[in-house]
Amino acid sequence: MNLSDFDFDLPEDLIAVRPAQPRSAARLLLAQGDAIRDLHVFDLVDIFRAGDRLVLNNTKVIPARLFGTRARGEAVAKVEITLLEPQATGGWRALAKPLRKVNIGEVIRFSDQLSATVADKSATDLRLAFNLDGDDFDAALQAAGLMPLPPYIAAKRAADAQDNTDYQTVFARHAGAVAAPTASLHFDAALLAALAAKGVDFTEVTLHVGAGTFLPVKVEDVTTHKMHAEWGEVSPQAAAEIAATKAAGGRVIPVGTTALRLIETAAASGQIAAWQGETDIFIYPGYRFVVADALMTNFHLPKSTLMMLVSALMGQARIKTIYDHAISQRYRFFSYGDSSLLIP
Repeated sequence: MNLSDFDFDLPEDLIAVRPAQPRSAARLLLAQGDAIRDLHVFDLVDIFRAGDRLVLNNTKVIPARLFGTRARGEAVAKVEITLLEPQATGGWRALAKPLRKVNIGEVIRFSDQLSATVADKSATDLRLAFNLDGDDFDAALQAAGLMPLPPYIAAKRAADAQDNTDYQTVFARHAGAVAAPTASLHFDAALLAALAAKGVDFTEVTLHVGAGTFLPVKVEDVTTHKMHAEWGEVSPQAAAEIAATKAAGGRVIPVGTTALRLIETAAASGQIAAWQGETDIFIYPGYRFVVADALMTNFHLPKSTLMMLVSALMGQARIKTIYDHAISQRYRFFSYGDSSLLIP
């Protein structure tokens, strides 16, 4: 399998920079069997059946992009920081621009309340020790930080206050992600209530999406690609709910590739079980799915690991047909774009 097998030409103007309003008004491409239907996300009420179980990723995106200053004598210089993940030893791993000019021991100030000392530094990133922790840190970060929009949006416009709402799911509960589980952004309270009234069940899991989700694949032989790791948890209750749905013959449908990767990790033994830890599962054609019966997901970047995942679910030729249709019908792509429901 070559990287070029997962490439396609995407017109630049199909990259969405704002989401549809309201959320459930986004378009939905339904691919089931050999058919493709052009619908909207609110049509999920007519597609899903009583007894289906949607698996939702309840991670919460933190405002991980910070703009600060560092002082050296009387000289003051600007520094841009993107938080990546908290460290078990304390502090945060982060990216810095310009990294090479930041020294260990320097203090970077982001606001009157929030500052951080550069505790360590490597060739690619650094570790920051903040002056606050717990709820005080969360409050100061919320006030000083911006949502870490994906590179393909950030290149077109700066993050603003609207992104604090738009780039967060309505069921976000556990802070720790630096990228949103974007398929879930299409759900609002009204749609969730309508699905529940239909008899659709919900299970929440947590996978803290990392910045590694945007890293390009750099090897031509995709089977040699090393996936980034992300922390996740499937609780005993979540595992039991998913197992019960499978046993009853219902469909388990993860909303987003993050939820899918997590439940497949938790089912590595051949059946779903409670699980917690870091997953670097890499799903590409040839993978045998244990839990997921379908997938709701947005449209992905060319040559990305997520293109490989949907190709594993639907087949490479089928995905090519689906994406050709999406482009010809001018679906909006990537994080703020439209969605698809893929039922193999």
